[in-house]
Amino acid sequence: MVQTIGLYNTKAENILKTCHILVNEHSSVVPDEREALEALPGVGRKTANVVLNTAFGHPTMAVDTHIFRVSNRTGIAPGKTVLEVEKKLVKRIPSEFMVDAHHWLILHGRYVCTARRPLCYECQISDLCDYKPKATG
Repeated sequence: MVQTIGLYNTKAENILKTCHILVNEHSSVVPDEREALEALPGVGRKTANVVLNTAFGHPTMAVDTHIFRVSNRTGIAPGKTVLEVEKKLVKRIPSEFMVDAHHWLILHGRYVCTARRPLCYECQISDLCDYKPKATG
């Protein structure tokens, strides 16, 4: 199953190492602390935030390429780095929406606010958006 995604050799190796660490150092329980998650092989801040948010309901924001683009284009949380955007989103998004906001922003970036040809005419927030598409023709 891992072979269908990029860098599968490294990911498969990290999965095995992570399983070993979880069994031997965490009593087979996935930790719910960022530092412990980031200490696992192949787990960075984004992955740790996904686990903390989706598995444990922590108010975190995993900023991927889609969320970074949407945050900057719309002006919701502009920033030059992923961490800067993450911190602004966590401050800006009301706590009752934090667990789901990550998924909403990813889907918006994947299907509406796309990288090459954003579908501004289909966007539900285009009237609030800072992005001004270039005229074509």
